[in-house]
Amino acid sequence: MPMKPPISLPTSTVGRNAVVAIAVVAVGAAMYWLADILTPLAMAIFLLIMIDGVKRFIEDRTPVPSHLAGAAALIVVILGFFAAIAIIANGALNFFDEASGVTTRIGPRLDQIIHDVSQLFGVETAPTASELIGQLDIRSYLAVFARQAQGVVTGSIFVLIYLAFLLASQSGFRRKLVGMFPDRTARSEAMEVFQRVRGGVEGYLWVQTVTGAMICAAAWALMRVVGLQNAEFWTFVIFIVCFIPVIGGAVAGLVPPLFALVQFETYWQAAVLLGGLQAILFVSGNVIQPRMQGDNQNIDPVVVLLALAFWGKVWGVVGMFLSTPLAVMAMAILAEFKGSRWMAILLSGDGEPYADEDGARPAPRRRVNPPQAEAD
Repeated sequence: MPMKPPISLPTSTVGRNAVVAIAVVAVGAAMYWLADILTPLAMAIFLLIMIDGVKRFIEDRTPVPSHLAGAAALIVVILGFFAAIAIIANGALNFFDEASGVTTRIGPRLDQIIHDVSQLFGVETAPTASELIGQLDIRSYLAVFARQAQGVVTGSIFVLIYLAFLLASQSGFRRKLVGMFPDRTARSEAMEVFQRVRGGVEGYLWVQTVTGAMICAAAWALMRVVGLQNAEFWTFVIFIVCFIPVIGGAVAGLVPPLFALVQFETYWQAAVLLGGLQAILFVSGNVIQPRMQGDNQNIDPVVVLLALAFWGKVWGVVGMFLSTPLAVMAMAILAEFKGSRWMAILLSGDGEPYADEDGARPAPRRRVNPPQAEAD
């Protein structure tokens, strides 16, 4: 029986793009099916980038020796990771404890709110809060909440396990790089790609952290002035959700006023919180962030929205949290290859996928590899 010739891949542009599209769909399906495995790994890589950034910050800004900077960065990030989980858990428990103490007046307050809103829309007979709550399956919602809480604890353990193995494998990264790119020119270009990806993610983290801290400081002062209960808990929630585009701003600007409606007998506190938080978020999103971002987050707003929807569907809340950093990484990697640079241009906000450290937009580099590999 004669041997069949090997299958040849199409060389035309249309055929190559079709193969790329099929590969993207296959990779997306695999990420969705393997979400339980890949989600903690992605968070561990995210924490690893944070540890590396904190390490270099300590080396540049403090007298801590270089060989101790890595340990100090690891301790800072791990303590921050556990502190975030502890603050959320403790704040949630305090919230439910205080809510259970005012249960007797929540029902009448909700009835009053429903009545007042019904009067605005001309509805004469409004349902009571107990009637509306009776239509909800509270037990199923509590079961979902319990599963989510269990998933957070389990995911945190896996994140730390992945992080430990990633830290252990860092020592062999240099040798792996030499083995993958024996030629010095190709190796230096690969390091440039890595540094550009790392710089984009670190720039995004820096901007979101600083602006989130500004938003939280103003929001905390506003909530304390109004007298909202658990102001510290809501402040930390606002800081966390600020890392989620679009949805984070909605949660930060609407949830505290909604709880103010239930806590207070009058409406002016909720109105002040709503107007104040919306003003804070508007100034931060339209004045402060654009000035700080510069070229660090040169992503088209439509791409940010699509990335949020895609990664939220694939990896849930963790995907929403990582959607923008993943988009930044994808754009930086795609911009380095001639065949995929057009995709990076589409992802970028101004048609220039990346910038040099001085802010100048470089032209695409033509890669020329010498005929013989030169190993170190």
